[in-house]
Amino acid sequence: MIQLQNIAVTLGGNPILEGLTWTVGGGKRIGLIGPNGAGKTTLLRVIGRQLEPDGGEIAHSGSVGYLAQDVQESSTNRSVIEETLTAFEVLGALQEREDELTRALENPDANQEKILLKLGRIHERLAVQEAHSAQARAEAVLEGLGFTTDDMPRPMETLSGGYRMRVALARILLQNPDVLLLDEPTNHLDILSIDWLETYLKNYPGTVILVSHDRYFLNRMIDTVAHLYRGRVTEYAGNYDFFLVERDKRRILEQAAYENQQREIHQAERFIARFRYKASKARQVQSRIRHLEKLERLPPPESPDAQIRIRFPSPRPSGRTVLSLTEFSKIYTRADAPAVRVFNRAGPLQISRGQKIALIGKNGAGKSTLARILFGSEPIRGERKEGHNVSTRFFAQHQADALSESDTVLESLNRESIGRNEVYLRTLLGAFLFTGDDVFKPVRALSGGEKSRLALARTLVNPANFLILDEPTNHLDIQSIKVLIEALRQYDGTFVVVSHDRHFLDHVANVIWHVGHQGVRTYEGTYSEYQWALDHGSLQRARQVRPAPRTSVHKARSRSGGPKTKEEKRREAEARNRAYREAKRNSQLEPDELTPHQRKWLCDEAEAAIAKAEAQKLAAEKILADPDTYSDPVRSQKAAQTYAAIKAELEELYTNWEALMESTE
Repeated sequence: MIQLQNIAVTLGGNPILEGLTWTVGGGKRIGLIGPNGAGKTTLLRVIGRQLEPDGGEIAHSGSVGYLAQDVQESSTNRSVIEETLTAFEVLGALQEREDELTRALENPDANQEKILLKLGRIHERLAVQEAHSAQARAEAVLEGLGFTTDDMPRPMETLSGGYRMRVALARILLQNPDVLLLDEPTNHLDILSIDWLETYLKNYPGTVILVSHDRYFLNRMIDTVAHLYRGRVTEYAGNYDFFLVERDKRRILEQAAYENQQREIHQAERFIARFRYKASKARQVQSRIRHLEKLERLPPPESPDAQIRIRFPSPRPSGRTVLSLTEFSKIYTRADAPAVRVFNRAGPLQISRGQKIALIGKNGAGKSTLARILFGSEPIRGERKEGHNVSTRFFAQHQADALSESDTVLESLNRESIGRNEVYLRTLLGAFLFTGDDVFKPVRALSGGEKSRLALARTLVNPANFLILDEPTNHLDIQSIKVLIEALRQYDGTFVVVSHDRHFLDHVANVIWHVGHQGVRTYEGTYSEYQWALDHGSLQRARQVRPAPRTSVHKARSRSGGPKTKEEKRREAEARNRAYREAKRNSQLEPDELTPHQRKWLCDEAEAAIAKAEAQKLAAEKILADPDTYSDPVRSQKAAQTYAAIKAELEELYTNWEALMESTE
């Protein structure tokens, strides 16, 4: 149980929290939600005793573990496993206390009942800590968070900030505090580690309060939303999607109640002003005055969260091929450490105009390295070639941290702009929620989310038709990510994005590049399609996630090497139509008797039918999952029959398709 009463915090002369009161019950999974700058991190630091409030009281009934959003540079010479095992330092203190209480029991004048009660509590804590299995549990948690056996003896000082954060998270999880405070825990985790953390936290016995911009993570993890807005916390019983619906309903009711009260107050004030000095109305006037004095005024209703309004500048179109890489290798060498091979004869790779590519893979697999290779800032053994008329902008993963602290917001943007006047710069900053005097705020006074918005603005200040974005959603709130998604969907150019945010990836990418095992595997389709194929073991069979053929680089060119003429396009279309008609006529033949063109068209047709049947199956499943379906026996029976028929049809389609694919291979 946590109780906050009238908490007030002022930072840099700006009030962050004013009179905040909140009670947190035990065993809850709470998502702390709010716009950038609302004070989410500040509130967690107050609860975690990392920040002393300027006013108010806070009471805990148990231990608290706090994971900060950013972990400082490590000054310890301990290894990864040694640093993690410091989580069990409390065991020594507990065992010493156990010995003291045991000796105290030998004193006949001691309060035996009180001592036994304390001993019982200590034994419970020791049992919870499971001292005998400390090393094994520490290694299991570290492995779940992405560390390998070879990483365990590595010195902490050699780790990146993201991996130091993982060690800090492992240490806190192993301490099993009664209340776990997590500030953006997924920021430095890859997708596999996020899945592991979700599973771990679902079985966590204590209370969890987390701040996260990962919508999938929130929906799967939390059962309560605590919305922090204007220094007040409002709770909603449900996950994030439930919160969005309920918040809109509550806003409508609050708006109506506020407007009704305002009309009542206005009418009473008009009556008082009109008849204040009229003797025959004196009693009624006094009655209304007393009513207004006793009236509990409703606060103005919560307004919708402010959102960034990103619109990428319209770039000039590039050539059909944006970028190509020959087969390439990349090795990092250090004088005091063995060489690290990131890529070994990977590729070749090609990026075509209009592709929206997501780079995914485990942390350390080389996603950021590949992003820099694509940008041209990372030397490789191989050849990188940009296409015609390509202009590139690169948003680096830690670009927000590289901003000059002494610059104002406007000065920082101006340093990156080319030929832009102040009106344009301030308009762009306004789109990123830097309005009025905010543009003169020093960078050092900005929150993590504000720095990320400024770094994005610097990336977009000059038009480009090819964007490379390395973790652009870090530190952005959920509403800002939503707008970034819409901006990328409307973007006319080509982009490559590195992200671990599954909701974000699923809405912006149409090609997936999986980085791992010193290579890159290319899959055509959305992230959900890729994940479905991965779960069903059909990555090599499904067309939407089939490795792109390397010959595709040449198929996009005419014989002359330039753009195709209308006549060439017409002849190709006629050839495709002839192949399709011929395949249809020969569809009764066995797959082995078909020509390659016929098999290709039949495969395409079968895959289109499968996609349609999958959509119908999903719709049927939603109907079956609706409780209202079973209020009508006829309707429920019909729904079950429809589902069974679609399922049978889908199985037959898959059987035919697999036969075609096997004959093609």
